[in-house]
Amino acid sequence: MEIYFDNAATTAIDPEVIKAMLPYLTSHYGNPSSGHWAGRKAKDAIQGARQTIANLIGASSDEIFFMSGATEANNLAIKGAIQAHGLSHVITSKIEHKAVLSCLARLEKAGDIEVSFVKLDDFGNIDLKHLERLLDANPRSLISLMHGNNEIGNITDIAAVGDLAKKYQAVFHTDTTQTMGKLIYQVGNSHIDFLVGSAHKFHGPKGIGFIYINKRNKVKPLIVGGGQEGGQRGGTENIPGVVGLAKALEISYKSNAVVQNHVSVLKRYLIQSLDNLTIGGIGFNGESRSATKSLRNIVSVAFPCLSSDSLVSQLDALGIAVSGGSACSNLADGGSHVIGAIYRNPNKEIVRFSFGKFNTLEEIDHLIKAIIHIYQNDKVKEKLGVNRRLELQEY
Repeated sequence: MEIYFDNAATTAIDPEVIKAMLPYLTSHYGNPSSGHWAGRKAKDAIQGARQTIANLIGASSDEIFFMSGATEANNLAIKGAIQAHGLSHVITSKIEHKAVLSCLARLEKAGDIEVSFVKLDDFGNIDLKHLERLLDANPRSLISLMHGNNEIGNITDIAAVGDLAKKYQAVFHTDTTQTMGKLIYQVGNSHIDFLVGSAHKFHGPKGIGFIYINKRNKVKPLIVGGGQEGGQRGGTENIPGVVGLAKALEISYKSNAVVQNHVSVLKRYLIQSLDNLTIGGIGFNGESRSATKSLRNIVSVAFPCLSSDSLVSQLDALGIAVSGGSACSNLADGGSHVIGAIYRNPNKEIVRFSFGKFNTLEEIDHLIKAIIHIYQNDKVKEKLGVNRRLELQEY
């Protein structure tokens, strides 16, 4: 039995999305830059998808640009904002995605900017008072803070951050890769300058994403060529991907209440099941235990270290896919930078479980049985106090 609990990494494509993409992989194969009928069909598909996304997030169609994914979009937002506004100071956090942190580190090393890190509390939450102090000392900064953290699920109050950005005339970029398709956006009601999304995080295809650039910002492209995307990104557009992205986001918005309720049930059930285990020393990272302060589909758990191999590897051997944030003593050497910023217990293995609309309660039952089995068969089972009566014969 194969079980997939790594939906924060990527999701299965929705069958309706595949259906929408198929014509643009077969009969509608024109180049949108061509002036004939085949090109016009392709161009109409792009413009239709652009308008769909704009309508869903409350933007204008001329504020939506298609990218290869969130990494490119984040790089464009950061580099474009710094160049367009002549900024020399950036405020971010140490738990941002590497697509943001690596980009900023390179710019700082080149001497283009200075980076300040906003303080985090013990649960990984942004200290808004410290953010305001940083802005007071460095007005006209670029703020780059993600909406939902991909490892611990923490949700940042981007409305409050936007208000501070407006107050101090700062430029605000938010990485919404994990929240797009899960939370409902109306960007016209906020002070957000740049926002990004990636289709494969909400049951769309890989290799396609978008960036929202508020029309008050004019940035230079990272990739130049044929002037596609209103001159914002050169290169022939990925028509099937664009169509799939728009369809996936449309489905996500329509089914949002149902899906979010479903994954909330799964999250609560997993937490309760872990609480009931007789394995000592299990904890939760960041705000991932919370139903309101974290994403509904992510649970980050600190497990006691096994005597050999990792829990992630052993679950994989049993057909259960999860993500490892850090592995015990390897935390300081190649472990998760997110966990390392808020949590420093070398005797724990960090495992992220992330759910999607195709997961079930029965799969969680199977997961719990697998965890019990693994710890019972580990060399430290006596020390951990695992109840032998829960021994499983099915493995």
